[in-house]
Amino acid sequence: MDISCKFQPGQIVSLDYGNRNLYAEVIQIVISRDLCWVRPLLLANFAYELPLINDLRDAPDLFWPVNLFRPAMDTEVIALLSQLSPKQPKADIDSVAQDYLNQFIHQFWQSFLDSKQL
Repeated sequence: MDISCKFQPGQIVSLDYGNRNLYAEVIQIVISRDLCWVRPLLLANFAYELPLINDLRDAPDLFWPVNLFRPAMDTEVIALLSQLSPKQPKADIDSVAQDYLNQFIHQFWQSFLDSKQL
């Protein structure tokens, strides 16, 4: 598979797990390792009538297998991004947002590994 053209820097992608989607901006594709370097933007929980949004713009970047992402549609992302407050400089990392991201990544990866052991 030629992944070099699948995603472009600046593109918004989604990592979907259950009722939650992690939306992130592509920074770079690491073709030699089939990885995508992304900057998290938000985690949306669609288990509710109105999605619960967690701002992850201050969370650390991720290197993740490129084949696990899907391109995010403009129509789904614009509505979610518009719910974020303007970004303010922070002295500390938002530990609650970091915890949500860590929990999501852990659960996603565990589910992925479990499915590979079938």
